[in-house]
Amino acid sequence: MESSRQLALVTGASSGIGAALAQRLATDGRDVLIVARRRERLEALAARLRAETGAAVEVLVADLTDPQQLLLVEERIVREEQLDLLVNNAGFAGYGPFAEIEPGVADRLAAIHVVAPLRLTRAALPAMIARGHGAVVNVASLLALSGPLSLPMAGRATYAGAKSFLLTFTQLLAQELEGSGVQAMVCLPGMVESEFHGIGGGRFAGVALLTAEDVAQAIVAGLELGETVCAPTLEDATLFERLRELQQAALTAARSTQLAARYRQ
Repeated sequence: MESSRQLALVTGASSGIGAALAQRLATDGRDVLIVARRRERLEALAARLRAETGAAVEVLVADLTDPQQLLLVEERIVREEQLDLLVNNAGFAGYGPFAEIEPGVADRLAAIHVVAPLRLTRAALPAMIARGHGAVVNVASLLALSGPLSLPMAGRATYAGAKSFLLTFTQLLAQELEGSGVQAMVCLPGMVESEFHGIGGGRFAGVALLTAEDVAQAIVAGLELGETVCAPTLEDATLFERLRELQQAALTAARSTQLAARYRQ
């Protein structure tokens, strides 16, 4: 893409949060490279964004669970000298009791939520660091916080576990990037009005859902605020600081060479 404007790459851009974010970024003056599996939807979105915003919008069709197609996206990222924002948004639910989930589905969940963000972020960071400017956004889920909780959410161990990885990975990556001029942020949306949760019916009929456009707004605002964790619906952001303090206390207390009393026999 030959342009002097900043460029954003958004995965999972054929619908939902990805499409809304591509719209917002193009409206804000960025060129956009949109990535997803469904060519017709990407082409339609690209045509609309070009007409409405004047942005240069390019389509890259890829299934990020396929190692060869993922490699092609990595190679494209390395070639894009104007890329200053990478949004790892692609994903699917694959809910089901872990003992019953098809191994292939588990593999695809890990590939799209863990492997793809890792590889694409690794491809993007060296050039961003060299320029002293850029950002990576990983779209996770509020379920990243659900590990120790008893919730009526059976069948989400793989999905929530992958999103928990994205949360911790991004938090630690942000620490590594301090002083580089490059940001790392993870977004934790709840239930969003999109194909992921169903639109206008299904099991969430009548349930109030956040709009994909609101999530896009939160991501843009979160980057401007310099947040590492963006929770679009959380009013009291100090809760994350309190959670960090509790985690720090547990980690500090466990730094010992003595076996805890309850394990001694």
